[in-house]
Amino acid sequence: MEGLVIAILLIVIILLTYYNYRINKNIKNLRGIKQRVTSLNVLQEFMNTIGEESSVDEKIKKINDILIEKYDIKYSTIVIFNGAEYEIKATNVNEKHWDTLKNLQNEEIFKDSIAMAKPKYITVNKDSERLPYQKLEFGRAKSAIFFPLYIDNIYIGYWILENGIPHAFDNIDTTILEVVKDNILSVIKTVSYQSVVESLPRQDLYSELTTSEYLYGNGKKIIDKYATSTVCMFKIINLEEINEQFSRSIGNKIITEVTSFIKENISDEYLFVRYMGPKFVIVFSGIEIDGAAGFLEDLKKNIENIEVEYEKKDKKKVIKEIAKPKINFVISTYYKGTALESLNKKLEEYLDNVDKQESEINSI
Repeated sequence: MEGLVIAILLIVIILLTYYNYRINKNIKNLRGIKQRVTSLNVLQEFMNTIGEESSVDEKIKKINDILIEKYDIKYSTIVIFNGAEYEIKATNVNEKHWDTLKNLQNEEIFKDSIAMAKPKYITVNKDSERLPYQKLEFGRAKSAIFFPLYIDNIYIGYWILENGIPHAFDNIDTTILEVVKDNILSVIKTVSYQSVVESLPRQDLYSELTTSEYLYGNGKKIIDKYATSTVCMFKIINLEEINEQFSRSIGNKIITEVTSFIKENISDEYLFVRYMGPKFVIVFSGIEIDGAAGFLEDLKKNIENIEVEYEKKDKKKVIKEIAKPKINFVISTYYKGTALESLNKKLEEYLDNVDKQESEINSI
């Protein structure tokens, strides 16, 4: 009888052990599923952030905020090398610590990590200790994971996670964090073109207008507030003739007079840029073609009445001549989300190939 009881107890213990094993396994599976779902949600939010109408820096900051919220991270900092120095692109750490955080590439403890392109986990064992890279601070961070960032095998900076508790990352799934790091790199790589575009626009000397690159960066954010807009490209078709007949300084003055008149007579909501050479672009944000056409007809008449006086010495006499601009307009509809640069190319090709004697407002 006693033997039977012992046998039953052993069976119960075995069953309970197996049941406990299954429960733990299911919990781990559920945690893994939860982490994967979280990662998918984070990735989706990353993609949504890329598509937002904001600057590159704002997008990277938004991504960092998503990481902090979704993964319950105490401190997260993204540092990128801008070609001249290391720059903090996003962090939730107090600004007094930034000098330390943007110079971690110089710390011995992280040099191997950068050289080998592998993450580095460091922690302290007691609250009275501090991490090797901390100079003057105590109490803020007691554990950290350092991820070097590489794009196409080129080191571009790092991402560092910190926590105020010792051994805070002992049980964290670094595989998930590696996926997150790869997503950060994808976003940085995706928005790098936007960053270049945002830095390209400059001011034209004679018209004092921004150049065409502005349209594809900050300008497009304004245009895309509306479903449709009217894009007008015009060309001073006799500018080359004016330069040859009078002088280049008179041609430059024509540009100045024409652009000054337009700036005085269009709304601040409309974009006006020097596209290239004698060609200019006006974007009537949120305006239909019919609404812009009548305004452009009046604008054309007024522009072609502009006169720039030129004095030429002929032997002992001073001859006064008048230079007047001649303008050719072409307009088309821009639809939000489509390629503005392709539309401008089509308008440019039209102006370059149309009969030089034509001076009308055409819609294509």
